[in-house]
Amino acid sequence: MSTLRPLHDRVIVKRLEEERVSAGGIVIPDSATEKPTRGKVVAAGTGLIMSDGKVRPMSLKPGDVVLFGKYAGQEIKIDGEELVFLKEDDIVAVIEG
Repeated sequence: MSTLRPLHDRVIVKRLEEERVSAGGIVIPDSATEKPTRGKVVAAGTGLIMSDGKVRPMSLKPGDVVLFGKYAGQEIKIDGEELVFLKEDDIVAVIEG
């Protein structure tokens, strides 16, 4: 994969696949599933540049598993891999554990 380095307060996330079997054991076809809103941070920028010129460091790092909005970010395909470019503000939570 090409090396990507997002700028400032942007992160690159690879979507994680959602469960394809319902609680009742029914297999859900691809056409009926929504795009996952959970992903793994692949790369993160250095942080947000504040109005006074100082940089607020990112609270995310590569490897973090995060939740983000369904329609957040810009999708792009690089080397056959689908990635999502997001601003740090678009990420609503980090899943720990």
